Amino acid sequence: MTGRQELARFLRGRRELLVPADVGLPGGVSRRTLGLRREEVAELAHMSVDYYARLEQARGPRPSPRILDALSGVFRLTPAERTHLFRLAGTQVTPLASPVRTVRPHVAALLRRIPDTAAIVTDATYDVIAWNPLAAAVFGGDLDTRPNMARRRFLGRPAESSSAEEFGAIVVSRLRRAADRYPHDPGLARLLAELRAGSEEFREIWATGPVHAPGHRTKTLTHPEAGRLRVNCDVLTVPHDDQQVVFVTADPGTPSARALRQLAAGERDFSAR
Repeated sequence: MTGRQELARFLRGRRELLVPADVGLPGGVSRRTLGLRREEVAELAHMSVDYYARLEQARGPRPSPRILDALSGVFRLTPAERTHLFRLAGTQVTPLASPVRTVRPHVAALLRRIPDTAAIVTDATYDVIAWNPLAAAVFGGDLDTRPNMARRRFLGRPAESSSAEEFGAIVVSRLRRAADRYPHDPGLARLLAELRAGSEEFREIWATGPVHAPGHRTKTLTHPEAGRLRVNCDVLTVPHDDQQVVFVTADPGTPSARALRQLAAGERDFSAR
């Protein structure tokens, strides 16, 4: 099978997986086409129907990066699928314009199913994009402003964790990866400029080129009402969207576990701990 034929098969397969409702189109009652129609894909991708039809028939010219990015958006391709599409087309993969800053419904539902665990979701630049009520109680009400955890770590309030030095290196490692993946994202460029200008510590860690993988850490947080909380931080990656879910728990039977339960219940009297 030639490269054009593989590209054509991939496009047809992705088109047939979608229904009109997936892309905000009315479904109608007499659709005989499996998935979207070619003209619907062409309209959504801002190209002619004839051009798109030739791609699916393995007759078209090599599509440009702009065309491939448009099709990636229409078909809701993951980063890995987008890379595969570019390779099938024989076109060099271009960097993504920006990180994904929305949360998939199943990830948001996961946060609601763990009431005794504080959980936040951060995008590739450490912007907080989702959280559950206990996370707001643990980390502060300013989560409503969707803060950036890197900015908070290096430019915000004084370090409040016993593992602040380790977390600083983890933050820098992830931001370096983000800078490689999204070199044209203006929000990330502004963030890095702020951190370089405002934090000597950030500049020093950046220069060392740290490499860290997400995993398990134990840290001590200082809560304004509950006091010192010794907690476990475990990271679940969402690779399709380059996001991370951080779960904050305490060992069962410890004062910190009791404090988290009280925070989850909205209690404010921690004298009995």
